[in-house]
Amino acid sequence: MGLSKKGFVIVVLVAILLIGAVILAIYITNLNDYRSRIQNMQFSNIDIASIPDGTYTGESDANLVYAKVEVVVLDGTLVSIDLLRHDNGRGDSAEQIIDDMIEQQALDVDAISGATSSSKVIRKAIENALTGNRD
Repeated sequence: MGLSKKGFVIVVLVAILLIGAVILAIYITNLNDYRSRIQNMQFSNIDIASIPDGTYTGESDANLVYAKVEVVVLDGTLVSIDLLRHDNGRGDSAEQIIDDMIEQQALDVDAISGATSSSKVIRKAIENALTGNRD
């Protein structure tokens, strides 16, 4: 004997609720992982003048924010930093940090207000490019 219309509707609603609960659990797990990665992100003090001339590629992934960069160093100076990819929520303004790094010839620059997490991820991607590290 098959399900009545009412029984079918209940089964569908329960299935939708279960799927929603799973999606919510995955989102909360990803959000907690992201917060932990950002909070625990450590930076090294890099002397740009000691980096050999070349083009370096690096990336950093904090789960909900990701950046991939290409960094060009020539004669001990940051010549250019190209942001190849930047996945973020509302952190587009963090991309200004690249200009700040080139202007100051340093990686240790202030994060962009309102886009601190994306600023950190971009900065870490640049550091990883210059050190050959992965995170």
